[in-house]
Amino acid sequence: MNPSPPLLDVRELVVRYGAAVAVDRVSFTLRAGETLALTGPSGCGKSSTAAAVLRLRRPAGGEVWFEGRELTRLGERELRPLRPAMQPVFQDPYGSLSPRQRIRAAIAEPLRVQGRWDAVTGPARVAELLETVGLDPAHGDRLPHELSGGQCQRAGIARALASDPRLLVLDEPVSALDPSVRAGILNLLAGLQERRGLGYLFISHDMALVRHFADRTAEMRAGRIERIV
Repeated sequence: MNPSPPLLDVRELVVRYGAAVAVDRVSFTLRAGETLALTGPSGCGKSSTAAAVLRLRRPAGGEVWFEGRELTRLGERELRPLRPAMQPVFQDPYGSLSPRQRIRAAIAEPLRVQGRWDAVTGPARVAELLETVGLDPAHGDRLPHELSGGQCQRAGIARALASDPRLLVLDEPVSALDPSVRAGILNLLAGLQERRGLGYLFISHDMALVRHFADRTAEMRAGRIERIV
């Protein structure tokens, strides 16, 4: 019996900023339910790789296959129905949410944009998402600055989950949080992965954290993957 194809298959990816090469022929695979960490020093190409995977930046070369579809040559109209399945969670829990938008509205926004908002069932869906990430539904009435950093990151994760993704790209998701809060966020992510079979592309410079959280680690330097362990 043949194994299932990878959720994400990156082949010879190249990202350039002008003449500078930020990502130089990077290749890796990620399966559903697996966490692959990209690690390495600042400026080594981790976040540029993530941006290209999410098609927030068009690669200069190579291929990105997601659930059997090659993304790099797709136009925005063709990408639009695929974007909900690939969601980012960013480093700055406050910067990823509008400071003037209440948490409830921020979580509902992806549903509205994707045409999946229902005035009857939508509020219950938002409350369910808040509970899923360990927040009281009453937190939905607050603005981001009225939450702690850990609570705000949980709200960001709830917003990502609203799209029913199969891949989360986690770009330093706990590095801006107090050490006492990090374990709770990592435990939340681990539980979500176990229940939902999510694939995680986990970007971090913290090797101790990566060894604890990731199934495999791709070590990057100067735009290249030196080894995957």
